[in-house]
Amino acid sequence: MAPIFSSFLALTLIIPLSNAQGPPSPGFSLSSRVSTVAFNTGFRNLWGPQHQKLDQGSLTIWLDKSSGSGFKSLRPYQSGYFGAAMKLQPGYTAGLSNNEEHPGDHDEIDIEFLGTTPDKPYTLQTNVYMRGSGDRNMIGREMKFFVDDVPIRRYPRKSDATFPTRPMWVYGSIWDASSWATENGRYKADYNHQPFVGQYTNFKVSGCTANSPASCRPPSASPSGSSSLSGQQALAMNWVKNNYLVYDYCHDPKRDHTQIPEC
Repeated sequence: MAPIFSSFLALTLIIPLSNAQGPPSPGFSLSSRVSTVAFNTGFRNLWGPQHQKLDQGSLTIWLDKSSGSGFKSLRPYQSGYFGAAMKLQPGYTAGLSNNEEHPGDHDEIDIEFLGTTPDKPYTLQTNVYMRGSGDRNMIGREMKFFVDDVPIRRYPRKSDATFPTRPMWVYGSIWDASSWATENGRYKADYNHQPFVGQYTNFKVSGCTANSPASCRPPSASPSGSSSLSGQQALAMNWVKNNYLVYDYCHDPKRDHTQIPEC
């Protein structure tokens, strides 16, 4: 099969940094089933070491006019559960992208917090990028995105052609994305407000590496042990979509739907 390259813009949600009403309980805490790993056990600095500080298990990275910063897992993975607690900076953060990624050469799965202007909520965006002709035996029937153990998106494996197939590394970073991040580039990074800080704690990594045996399986995302969400998890996910979802490319009338078979 010839290589293909597609970018699938994922769900976009508005996430308030306040005590606004939250979703109903999903009834299952996947994060509590996965042990926390020390940063140096699972990750290393990738770029901008002068803008990265590790203190008692908490990693702080920041962006100023000179540079941002990023980190990378020590191993590539075929599948698994990957997470961290993230603290975002309030105030003016327009033009920033603070994210956790799972990219390879070059399939990529992103969960990104896009900077904002004062008194406006952050935008959370998930993306799936895919370049075909990989390992068709890649583990997994679907990907799930979670925030605070609440599922916010499912991306099922409808065919090999619409699902990432290469082992991927886990990345985290903060960088200047002024050209597109905040209201399609309307608001740029303003370095009068620097430094822009992101904090990561409670790193979670549990999965099958690129060299794991065929018997390896990632943690189950539901209490039943199956790959499907429970009814309670599905209700919580639907609540999030009904209250916070602002864009879903699968329902965009301007998109050519013959080019997005995963929908």
